[in-house]
Amino acid sequence: MDKIKVGVGMSGGVDSSAAAYLLKMQGYEVIGITMKLIDDEKTDISIKDAKDVCDTLGIKHFVIDLKDEFKNIVINNFIESYKKGITPNPCCVCNKYFKFGLFYEEAKKLGCEYISTGHYAYIDNNKLYRGKVLEKDQSYFLWGINKNIINKVILPLQDYTDKEMVREIARKAGLSVNSKKDSQEVCFVPNDDYKSFLNDNLDVLPKGGDICLKDGTVLGKHNGLMYYTVGQRKGLNISYKEPLYVIKLDTVNNKVIVGSNEELFGRELIAGDINLLVDVIPDKVYAKVRSRGLLKPCTVFINDNKMKVKLLEDERAITLGQSVVLYDEDNRLLGGGIIEEVI
Repeated sequence: MDKIKVGVGMSGGVDSSAAAYLLKMQGYEVIGITMKLIDDEKTDISIKDAKDVCDTLGIKHFVIDLKDEFKNIVINNFIESYKKGITPNPCCVCNKYFKFGLFYEEAKKLGCEYISTGHYAYIDNNKLYRGKVLEKDQSYFLWGINKNIINKVILPLQDYTDKEMVREIARKAGLSVNSKKDSQEVCFVPNDDYKSFLNDNLDVLPKGGDICLKDGTVLGKHNGLMYYTVGQRKGLNISYKEPLYVIKLDTVNNKVIVGSNEELFGRELIAGDINLLVDVIPDKVYAKVRSRGLLKPCTVFINDNKMKVKLLEDERAITLGQSVVLYDEDNRLLGGGIIEEVI
């Protein structure tokens, strides 16, 4: 009887490498597939690491060049968002269109029935849930995937509760990446330096303007809206009788509006580009507006691919361009959208 063929998204890191090993041990026919999304030395090293792991496991390794698609869909969206005073979340876009989109299509071309990644989340009975270890949970970034492929996704790390356990798996399997550090930065932004990246990729640098209070009182000057984000305190270079934070980026008047910490809190937002993984939103719903944020009870109203979310508790620094992600009381991922307006 033929083995079931699974394509593993191999990033060259320990999580995806351990996932490939576990699947092979479970009896699947495993192939490693690495998407080349950018052209730099770090990517070349990751591809080599992925190939070394596949060679150690005795499985085939394929590299798929998707640099043009990645630039058009992810990088350009990142740049355009910042130009508009919006703080994007490129990992959500990448997961939707690449890791669970184009990757799935390419894996099918290679004869795979399933795809797999090293994400920390949980799939049960064709339903996607938060990971068992909430500080490692990555379900927040998965709200945009097509619900029709969830039954084609295997997450081998979903039962592991500690990263050191995963590293130990890689060590015992003889995988060279067992001690490789986790990447905490956006893959295409060198050294996590957003300002330099944006400066290097803009034809025209942004115009400076006023930093002011809501009443119009000017306190200083900014260098361009794209260098600021809601909730920011450091780097404002202004003095005032109390600590001030960015509470709004006024793109119409090119102003950075600052205020007290109390002014950062809100409860209502409107999201667009929504994607639902369920047919009906349950009565009890919880929302997260940032990956490390807490679940807050809420009510949800959906109309014409727009979603109004009313939180029942205050939330700090709700930010345009970030994702609002919905869960039920059992931690099932219900869907999400991109925050377009804070009410």
